Order: sequence, then structure tokens, then C-alpha cells
Amino acid sequence: MANVTDLQSKYSKLAQEYSKLRAQNQVLKKAVLDEQTSSNSLKDELKQKEQSLRKVEQEMDSLSFRNQQLTKRVELLQEELLLSESKSKRSRNKGDSPPQVNLQAQSVFDEDLQKKIQENERLHIQFYEADEQFRRQEAQLRSRLDQLEKESEQHQAVVDALTSKYTDAIEKLQSDKARLEVKAQTLEREAKDCRVRTEECQQQLRKYQTEVSSQLKHSSSVIQEKVPFNDTQLSDYNSLNVPLHNRRHQLKARDVAAQALGFVQNLVSALLNFHSYTEQRVHIYPLDSSIEAISPVNQKFSQYLHENASYLRPLEEDLLQLHQSITEDAITVLETLAKLQDFSRSFSAYSSFLQKILPYQLKSLEEECDASLCTAALTARNHQLQNDMKKLTAVFHKLKSYVALLAVPSVRSDAMCQSSATAVFTQMSASLHGLHDVSTELSKHYSQKVSLEQDLPTATQKFRTTNECLLSSLASLTNSCGKMATFFSNNLDFFASCPGYGPRGGVVNPLQADSMIENKRRAATYMSAIRKVRPESVAYREALANRHILTSSTESREGLMQQVVQSQEKISRLEQEKEHWLLEAQLGQVRLQKESQRIAQLEAQIAAGAPEEQHSAADGSDAARADSPEPVQDSSLVGILTITSCSESAADQESREHLIKTHYMSRVSDLTSQLQMCDSKAVHFHAECRAVAKRLAIAEKSRETMTEELKLANQNITRLQDELSTTKRSYEDQLSMMSDHLCSMNDTLSKQRDEIDTLKLASKGNSKKNKGR
Repeated sequence: MANVTDLQSKYSKLAQEYSKLRAQNQVLKKAVLDEQTSSNSLKDELKQKEQSLRKVEQEMDSLSFRNQQLTKRVELLQEELLLSESKSKRSRNKGDSPPQVNLQAQSVFDEDLQKKIQENERLHIQFYEADEQFRRQEAQLRSRLDQLEKESEQHQAVVDALTSKYTDAIEKLQSDKARLEVKAQTLEREAKDCRVRTEECQQQLRKYQTEVSSQLKHSSSVIQEKVPFNDTQLSDYNSLNVPLHNRRHQLKARDVAAQALGFVQNLVSALLNFHSYTEQRVHIYPLDSSIEAISPVNQKFSQYLHENASYLRPLEEDLLQLHQSITEDAITVLETLAKLQDFSRSFSAYSSFLQKILPYQLKSLEEECDASLCTAALTARNHQLQNDMKKLTAVFHKLKSYVALLAVPSVRSDAMCQSSATAVFTQMSASLHGLHDVSTELSKHYSQKVSLEQDLPTATQKFRTTNECLLSSLASLTNSCGKMATFFSNNLDFFASCPGYGPRGGVVNPLQADSMIENKRRAATYMSAIRKVRPESVAYREALANRHILTSSTESREGLMQQVVQSQEKISRLEQEKEHWLLEAQLGQVRLQKESQRIAQLEAQIAAGAPEEQHSAADGSDAARADSPEPVQDSSLVGILTITSCSESAADQESREHLIKTHYMSRVSDLTSQLQMCDSKAVHFHAECRAVAKRLAIAEKSRETMTEELKLANQNITRLQDELSTTKRSYEDQLSMMSDHLCSMNDTLSKQRDEIDTLKLASKGNSKKNKGR
């Protein structure tokens, strides 16, 4: 029911989240629509700006065209002015035209020229201003267009991301909803089944309670009537009783011992590496032993460090033996762990080894501080390392004391009670955490020291490598200490708990543990012998009657077995004879064919009328040929057999068997070659199929890429078609405007020509009047 309520609460939470996401999705949809409308409006505005830009360009083109026309007109007028000036000069030279007419014409042309020049300047100014305005508008519109495109891309990316995110969230929620509905249905069915089972269990519990109560009454009455005395008063005899066996506790103890063995092996390997690389460093720094002799303190220190394996290896071996002594059938408590004494002695020896090398290690660090290249920072790091090594030795000494206390109950049962054992385990866990802290500090300070020593001018590659190895060994030491402390803290309740061993609540005596385990084994064998099912007994008369039937049935069974064996031998012999006579029949058939051929040849010779000598000679030759073996081929289902007709001699039989054997061997070799050929073809076809499958996959991928490229190409084609249609429309508009402009310009030109013609006519009339005067 709790699971169902949890599922209902989770389902309600999911429904609330779904409603929230749905509301957010609506808001996002509205925002997307607003963004789309704004982008569409911006696109329309952009199109309007582009149209206005095109109009301005068209006006600018028309103004440039008109400006060119005006410049050409001005040039023509200037040429006419020059011609008129030349004509006036000529007339002055001749003295025919009066100066007043020339001055009037000159003034008219000057005014016209001045107007054209002013109009040209004005048009130039308007053209320049329109061009500048067009450029400014174009730059502004382009920048605005780029900004709007970027904003639209960003909005589109945000919208796509949000839509994909919320579609994924909706799909996930829908799948979770379906899965939770299915799970809720299954849990409802399981709940119904559990209710039914609980009712059944309650009924069985009531039945068992009634049975147990009746058995309790019976056993209590039997104990009161039959048991004459109580043997739990004497603790010495009580300790020899077979205790209760907790198999779960044994399996847990073996598992914990295996984990502890792995952690101790890692710790031992890390300490071995640390001591070995420390010895190597002593020979390199501060003095290199290959160049000059090191100090006596370092010599003694390296000599002691060289002996570290003799102290560390027994730790691993003793713990391995302790793990092997913890079996499923044994009784594992502190009183029965005799191998813990050996581990305690090895740990005590290693602690003494650390105390022995501690003064030399401190002196070696002081020598490093006295070196000429040692800086103040290195001196500080060396002092920190001295304190760390002192703490490390003290922690190992403390652990040695706790391990020794735990090993005492295996010698004296009254040495430690349950509460004191719990306190020892708690203090040991705290010491392991302290060991992890000390190793962490040691690794940190050593890394700082190594980073400072890398910059020394006398640091060689061998020295740097040794420092790196030392740091790696300290890192592994820190890691193994941390794992060991965590492991001990996690299993502290198991270590401190009482397993419930002991005869009727008593304490196991280590001196009587062997006798107790032997009693346990005897009890186990006795219980297995009691539980062995005995065969059912049969009445004597019935057994006598069944014996006669049994003997007769066994005799008949033996006779039938002999008959079966004889019939099998007879069948095998008949099969061999069958094969022999089949071969004989084939040989006889071959002989019959030869005889029929010989008779046919003889009949042919008789028909030809050959003499008797030749006939007899032919008979002799035919007989010789008949006696000589002639190879004949016989075809069967197995293959083609080459048979040679032969006599019944032993040599012929051997040759015939040899031929049969060679025939079948050749047939077998042919079949094996065919099989190999078929296998090679199959492998070849398999490789071809795999290659074809790969090609098919590549073709599918290329097809997908080509379809995508085709879609992109179609999109580009549609875009180019749209651009082409827009440019076509714009060019058509420009052409229509240019044609209109040309028409207007032609009209203006025609008007100007008419004015020029009227001016010329007027000038000619004035000249004629002047001549008449």
C-alpha cells in the first residue's frame, strides 16, 4: 500500500509538472507566433525599403542620363557658339554684319549658356545629394537587415531548441506516464496477490501456533517427567557442549577477512615501494653515492631500509593464513582465532622496525637541511616531514597495541569482555582514520618538497624519477589507508557484535575450542546418519516367493542378453558375407561380359572362315587373354570402380582388396577436395555478402546524403527563381521608366530645336534687315 501511495504521489507530481510544462509551452507558442509576426512585418518593411531603394536608383539613373544629355547639348551649343563667333569675326573682317546684331546674338547665347550651366550645377548638386542619401540609406538598411537577420536566427534557434526540449520532455512524460500506469496496474495486482497470500499466511500462522503450543506443552511435560538433572550449572562441562552454528555470520566473516586481506596487500605493496624508493633517494640526495661516499647515518639508514621486506611480507602471509582458517564450518570468534597471534607478532615487529628507522630518517632530513642548496622553503618542508614521520610511527604503535589486545582472547578467555572488545574496535577504527589523515599530510608535504626540488640546479633525471616514484607510492599508501579506514568503519557493527556462539549462552574457552569443534563434527555426522532414509522391509514368505521370480527373471534376462549378442554377431557376419558376395557378383558380371565378348569374337572369326590353326591360335591367345587380367570399369552410386578379372589365388585377392581400398581412398580424397572447395566458396561468398552489405549501407548513406543535397538544390532553385522573377520585374519597371524618360527628353529636345530654329530664323531676319538698311 505504501508503494501504491508513493506511486500516486509521484503520478500527481508528474501531472503537475506536465500541466506546468503545458502552460509554459502555450506561452512559448505565443512568443513564437509574436516573433514570427514581427519577423514578417520586418520582412515587409524590408521589401518596402528595397522598393524605395530601387526607385531612388531609377531616379538616379534617369538624372545621370539627363545630365549626359544636357552635357551633350551644352557641347553642341558651345560648338555652335564657336561657329557663330568665327562667322562674326569673318563678318567683322569683311565689314558686312553690324556689331549690334552680333552683340545681341552673343548676349542671347550667353544667357542660354549661363542658364544651362546653372541648371547643370543644380542637377550635379541634386545628383550628389541623392547619391549620398542613397548610400546612407543603403548602409542603414543593410546594417538593419543584418541585425534583423541575426535576431531572427537567434530567435529561431531559441524557438527550435525550446520546441525540441519541450517535445522531448512531453514525450518523456508521456512514456513515464504510460510506464507508471502499467506499473500501477502491476502493483495493484501484486497488492491483491499479497492480500491473498497474507490471508493464507495468517491461516498457516494460526495453525502453526496451535501446533507449536501443543508441542510446547508436550515437550515441557516430557522435560518435567524425564529430565533428572540440569547440566548447565557447571561452566567447565557446559563449554564442551555443541554450540549453535551461525552460518550467515561465518560467510560474513569470511567475506570481511577476504576484503581485509586485499586492503592489507595494497598497504604492504605501498609501504614496500615507499621504503625502497626512500632507500634509492638516500643514495642520490644530498650526496650521490656513485660520485662520493654518503654519510654514515645515511649508510645505516639505507641498510635498515633494505630489510623492509622481511618485516612487511610476514604481515601479508599471516593474514592470508588467518583468512584460510576462517571456513564455513568453523566457529569464528576472537577466542578461536589462533592465527591472529601470528599477525599480531608480525605487526609488532613492523612497528618496532618503524621506531628503529625513525631517528635515522630524522637525521637524514636534517642533513638535507644542512646542504648548501637547501632554501628556507625546503627547510620548512623537511621539518613538516619530520613531524609527519613521527605521527606515522606513533599511529602504527597505537595500532600494534590494539591488534595485540584483540589477539589476547585466543590465549586467555577471561582477558576481554564484550564491552572492552567493542571499545578496542572503536579505538582501532579511529586510529585507522588517523593513519589516513597522517598519510594524506605526508603525501601533500612531500609533493610540495618535490616541486621545490625540481628547480634545483643539481637535480638529475634519476633524482626526478625517484621523487615521482615516491609520490606515486605515497598516493597509493593514502588511497589504501583511506579504503581500509572506510571498510573498518562500515563493518564496525559486525566486529563489535556478539555472534551468539557458545554453549547455552556461555563464553567459548580457547583451550576447549578444539574439543568443541570435534563435538560439532560428530553431532553433524550423527544427525546426517539419523536423517538417512532406511529401505522398507518385506515379509519373509513374500521375500522367498519374490526370490524365485527374481532368479528366474535374471536367468531369462541373461539368456536374452546372450541371444541378442549372438544375433548381433550373426548380423555383422552376414553383412560382411553380403558385401563379399556383392563383390563376387560384380566380378562374375564382369567375367560374363568378357565371355560374351569372346564368344562374339569367335563367332565373327568362324563367320569369316578362318583356318583351324588360326582358330586354335586365336583360342590360345584368347585363353591367354582370358587368363590375363583385363581392367573393367564398373559404375555405382559411390563412384566408378576399376575391376580386374582375376583367379581365385591369394595374390589376386590381395590385389583386388588393394584396388577396392585405393578406389575408396581416391573417392574420399575427391570428396574432401570438393568439401574444401565448397568451404572456400562459402567463405568467398560470405566475404562477398559482407562486402555487398557494406556497399549497401554505404549506398544507403549516399542516397540519404543525395536526397538531402537534392532538397537543398530544390530550395536553391526555388530561391533563385524567386530572385529572377523579382529582378525581371525590377528591370521591366526600369525599362518602362526609361522609355517614359526618353519620350519626355525627346519632347524637350524637339522644343529646344524649335526654339533654336526660331532664334536662327529671327537672327537671319535681323541680318537681312540690317543688310537692307
